[in-house]
Amino acid sequence: MAASNGVTSSPVNSQNSALSGSKRNQVMVGELPSDFLRTGPALTQEQEDERIARALQAQQQAGHVMSSSNFAGRLSISVVQAKLNKNYGITKMDPYCRVRIGHTVFETPTAYNGAKNPRWNKTVTAYLPLGVDSMYIEVFDERSFTMDDRIAWAHIRFPEAVMNGETVDEWFHLSGRLGDDKEGSINLVLSLSQAPIESNIISYSYTTPVPMMMPVYYPTPAPVMPGMAPVPGMAPMPGMAPMPGQMPAYPPQPLGPLYTEEDFKQVKDMFPNMEDEVIKSVMEANRGNKDATINSLLSMGTE
Repeated sequence: MAASNGVTSSPVNSQNSALSGSKRNQVMVGELPSDFLRTGPALTQEQEDERIARALQAQQQAGHVMSSSNFAGRLSISVVQAKLNKNYGITKMDPYCRVRIGHTVFETPTAYNGAKNPRWNKTVTAYLPLGVDSMYIEVFDERSFTMDDRIAWAHIRFPEAVMNGETVDEWFHLSGRLGDDKEGSINLVLSLSQAPIESNIISYSYTTPVPMMMPVYYPTPAPVMPGMAPVPGMAPMPGMAPMPGQMPAYPPQPLGPLYTEEDFKQVKDMFPNMEDEVIKSVMEANRGNKDATINSLLSMGTE
């Protein structure tokens, strides 16, 4: 053991210092992502709209049959592959795609270790509503312990050739953190067919059901003396004039609107960030009941 300037050092301390220095040299140094060791970031407006659309679609699985007059045809989308310009993973990147057409949402399988050149080769089919001429596509990096990282996106307008019934195989630019149309590109194969719409497809619009006329059994009425009130619940025979004091039957009055503009405005003031069409669809699904509509929107917001 040696002493210098009143400080005692030992071979054990020297050995620990050497071991610490060797471990320090083994530390991997590199650029960490901005969300490293942080909780998931707040949802963007696009992600919030997409989440609401998925919740609304789940609520509409009630078996309503759609009318073929509301749809332009059957759209086939093949998500083939992508070429990304940056790897946002620490050690690897596992991309997958999410496609939204109106309120319909699809997801591709995850391309594990796909990194900057993922391949999916996933084909999905959806019925294209009239007036819809574009779709929204997002590329996510699947994470294990944090929220999946959205790394690229694009708002793609269907080419004119697709709307004319042709098949288009094309690359579309992706936007992201690097800038608009600078994140890479994605390969899609699009086609639109005029195939008839099957009757078991789910509808995205609600219609007033037509009442079903059931046969009515008229029992033999009990004799009614003049001035005597009829027996409650006893219907008169067909063609019989109503007794004095008996209310005549009137045809059912047509139903009014499910909700008023004032009701819609009140709900919209409570949920200013939700799209008008989403609120209207939920109000129609709840038959104009504001309390039920508010509860449904709150449950959608907490999912």
